[in-house]
Amino acid sequence: MPRGTTRLPLIAGLAAVALGLAACGGGNIEQSGGSDTAAGGKDCGDLRIAVNPWTGYVSNAHVIGYVAKTKLGCNVTYPDVKEEVGWQGMASGSIDTIVENWGHADLTKKYITEQKTVQDAGLTGNQGIIGWYVPPWMAEKYPDITNWENLNKYADMFKTSESGGKGQLLDGDPSYVTNDEALVANLKLDYKVVTGGSEAALITSFRQAEKNKTPLLAYFYDPQWFFSEMKLVKVDLPKYTDGCDADAKKVACDYPPYALNKLIATKFAESGSPAVDLIKKFQWTNDDQNAVSEMIANQNMTPDDAAKKWVEANPDKVAAWLG
Repeated sequence: MPRGTTRLPLIAGLAAVALGLAACGGGNIEQSGGSDTAAGGKDCGDLRIAVNPWTGYVSNAHVIGYVAKTKLGCNVTYPDVKEEVGWQGMASGSIDTIVENWGHADLTKKYITEQKTVQDAGLTGNQGIIGWYVPPWMAEKYPDITNWENLNKYADMFKTSESGGKGQLLDGDPSYVTNDEALVANLKLDYKVVTGGSEAALITSFRQAEKNKTPLLAYFYDPQWFFSEMKLVKVDLPKYTDGCDADAKKVACDYPPYALNKLIATKFAESGSPAVDLIKKFQWTNDDQNAVSEMIANQNMTPDDAAKKWVEANPDKVAAWLG
């Protein structure tokens, strides 16, 4: 999940509540049933889909992987990697595709424009949003807290043992895209960015903050199934304008909206695999992704089982990807 520049913090002790995310992205889909060749006789062979550490990405990866396995006869595996490492893997030949990319202009320049080892495989259909959020009880009790200009007034309320006498801004996985350090400095906010460990820890922090009516200001993002459980309230940062985030050290504006896209290794794109067309044609909505993510994170379904359930309930969309 992008996500914009470098991502955020979490409360260390909460990482154990992992929502099974590591398990979600780690296993291989064993080939079972199906033929070894896809329609038209093209051998699909191996398909290595990078898995980044957030549930929405896992949903994209396993739905594509389930269709590739059951409809095209691919042998699908899911290497767990951080965002930048996935790009490196496509360039080196160890990974075939990234199926939810959040920007990364620097990596786009290096691997797509200059090296030409990676290709843009089109939009996922998902619209990505990154921002700072507070739990619902805080927005209700302190309605002006959703304006960044009032955050310093409330800084003392957000102090923690980890924030060094300043208010705490909680971030997630250190590999996430985030501008938060620069934003805190350039907006002259009396806060410290505290990095946690996972999407699951962020969600647990919001649940505890809402239940116990304790203060929390944290980085979060959409698409995200958790919004169907809790209506987090976004803090309005200075409005994003084109180019306001061009210099990562001088960023003083909100995150841009992200039209999320897919990436494929150039070598894979030229391989003749029928999975190339599947990945390029794959598109769905935030609601589609959140439905699968909720099954994985909240109903304790395996990623494969959640993908199977969604695919069987949406034959028309799947047919369009295979068209």
